Amino acid sequence: MATYEEDATKNYVPSKTLDSAYPLIDCDPHISRVYGYSRPTDWLLAAGIAAIAPVGMWVMERVQPARVSPGGFPLGQQSSYRFYGLNENKREQEMDMREMVDKIKKGKPLYGESTMTPYMQGVAARNSRYSGVWLYVIPWFNFANHNQAGLVLNCIMDN
Repeated sequence: MATYEEDATKNYVPSKTLDSAYPLIDCDPHISRVYGYSRPTDWLLAAGIAAIAPVGMWVMERVQPARVSPGGFPLGQQSSYRFYGLNENKREQEMDMREMVDKIKKGKPLYGESTMTPYMQGVAARNSRYSGVWLYVIPWFNFANHNQAGLVLNCIMDN
């Protein structure tokens, strides 16, 4: 049976790096960061998407009444795309750098405290990496704090 120390050395599986025009910030951002870094345009897009279903149902109800209540469940992916470097992310890079440098100065862990073993942190990371790409299929967010963000932190340490 493997010891805790042996598990800790085997838990990290490097993530795949996507070929994108913008730098990767975090391939597995915590949900609080995804919505915390959202831009006003993201919220407008989500509101527009949320309005499509009710408006469409209203139009269909006017054309041929079915007495069905409208509904919709929009999920904005733009913030996640910027974390992955798939969309322009200069603002998010600056916010991330500020956040990480502040945490380093305060002596806090970069990605929050975790009560999970290193092995379970690795499992959590592998289960939610790049999950934001598939938000329109299934809403799958990272709620676990772990140290496997999928990038080299040397640039943060230099600041």
